[in-house]
Amino acid sequence: MKTNFKRKTDCGLITKKLLKKTISLAGWVNKRRDFGNLIFIDLRDRSGIMQLVFNPDINKDAHRKAHELRLQYVIGVTGMVVERSPDTINPDLPTGNVELQVHELIIFNAAKTLPFQLDQIDEVDEELRLKYRYLELRTPHVQERFALRSKLNLVIREFFIKQGFYEIETPCMTKSTPEGARDYIVPSRIKHGSFYALAQSPQLYKELLMAAGFEKYFQIARCFRDEDLRADRQPEFTQLDIEMSFIDEHDIQKLIEELFAHVWKQILNKDLVLPFARLTYEEAFALYGSDKPDIRFDLKITDCTALFADTKITFLRSILDKEGKLGAIHLRGHELSRKELSTLEEESKILGAKGLLWIRFKQEQPESVIAKFLPEDFFSKAQKIFPTIADGSILLLIAGAYTETWQLLGKLRLRLAQKFDLIPHDRYSFVWIIDFPLFEWDQETKRWTAVHHPFTQPKTGWENQEPGQMKARSYDLALNGFELGGGSIRIHNAQIQKKVFELLGIPQKEVQEKFGFLLEAQELGFPPLGGIAFGLDRIAMIMTGTKSLRDVIAFPKTNRAVDLVMDAPSPISEKQLKEYGLFLKDKKK
Repeated sequence: MKTNFKRKTDCGLITKKLLKKTISLAGWVNKRRDFGNLIFIDLRDRSGIMQLVFNPDINKDAHRKAHELRLQYVIGVTGMVVERSPDTINPDLPTGNVELQVHELIIFNAAKTLPFQLDQIDEVDEELRLKYRYLELRTPHVQERFALRSKLNLVIREFFIKQGFYEIETPCMTKSTPEGARDYIVPSRIKHGSFYALAQSPQLYKELLMAAGFEKYFQIARCFRDEDLRADRQPEFTQLDIEMSFIDEHDIQKLIEELFAHVWKQILNKDLVLPFARLTYEEAFALYGSDKPDIRFDLKITDCTALFADTKITFLRSILDKEGKLGAIHLRGHELSRKELSTLEEESKILGAKGLLWIRFKQEQPESVIAKFLPEDFFSKAQKIFPTIADGSILLLIAGAYTETWQLLGKLRLRLAQKFDLIPHDRYSFVWIIDFPLFEWDQETKRWTAVHHPFTQPKTGWENQEPGQMKARSYDLALNGFELGGGSIRIHNAQIQKKVFELLGIPQKEVQEKFGFLLEAQELGFPPLGGIAFGLDRIAMIMTGTKSLRDVIAFPKTNRAVDLVMDAPSPISEKQLKEYGLFLKDKKK
């Protein structure tokens, strides 16, 4: 094999400016067409595709070796750039009007038959694709996602550096503290019986950086959480982490709006409308049944409990007597047959509803299984709650406890939007969700838990309120039905921090063990501070139009948290266990 081969340019960068020039290319065989006398090869590298021509009249040795080439062989070639004849120009390729007449061929490596064809990747089982993820990563459309993600990191860094932020790394191995999800733990070889935790976020470190006087910090940080997986969640992920001193909520929100406007313009060439929409947590849940609503389409939820306040319908009466609620979605301009309505009822049960009640109006008369139990003036009463109601309107109703019922209506809302194609897919609708509860009651543990995290500043007046009434100085940013990230103004006073720990039912001894360093820092000159963090994987997923975080992570885990390429997690040797002072219990005992 020739060892002094040197690639001089990339496949996708060749233009007519290089005509009659001799160049060297390297890459993978993407396609081959062997006509005996002439052999055509599409050579692919990450920049694109270039057509190669092997002609025995140009070089017999290269032509002879070209007969050996198969898909995904890794080769290097040297030849002259020439124009294609008019009838062979490929308008779909940037390089489609030129080709390379090869006079030298080097086969760097042969390739066995692949476990699947790369041009049929969408038809391949996901677990097989993840096992051979490096093959899937060769495909151009996948590489485009990672090119965008690389640019995303660069644009973000440029923005924050220009804003006077310092990029500072914090440890991945840290102390195990209660932050909401389960920790991944790392045993210490030096100190048997003690463990690090892989950082769920840089939360406490970035607060200490503010105590250190850095004032403006950001980091593109790796984070780890041992929690159940789904399409938009992975056990290890990348977070854009931001913290500032001497600011309030409006300062952070304004900065973040400018960040996303900059990112969207630089990468997608789209202008965002500022400022972003704002909804309180209570408004978002009442209208959309979600704290991360998709506001690209209307179809809001309406509380119509009052419409049935005097109902004699037995099952509704029993729900309302138990302080239940009745919520509805008003569907207008979309006809549904009885069969389609029945299908919708079944789909609602799959979503978790006990049932779905529908009322359709024809000439102002209700049509429904409960129609005979409705008052004669039901239409006029309904108009007071649904001003746009008209002939053909359909009310889709679910009754029950408020939280569960509105969550179901939120899911139904999304299902209807998909069914009737109501979602404008070229629109990016950002919305801030503010005024979250500070605490929520955990029925299982019978204690209050932090909605955001234990370091969130309560809103003014909290001292005279019950825990369930307290509001947090926290905020989330949602986009098209996804939570991009969230943040808060932090507690900077040790006495307030101790009181919050007390309300969370954390014993003083545990507080000192877990958070003693933080309380001490708060007594040594701790500035007012606040910040926010975003799931960078999720942002990349939305920007690339993909449906799963796995599509924008180079080597993701399966929904069982397994790395199929490396076959991890995997057992370790008895020697390694002994070094860390560990042993495995006999499963039979």
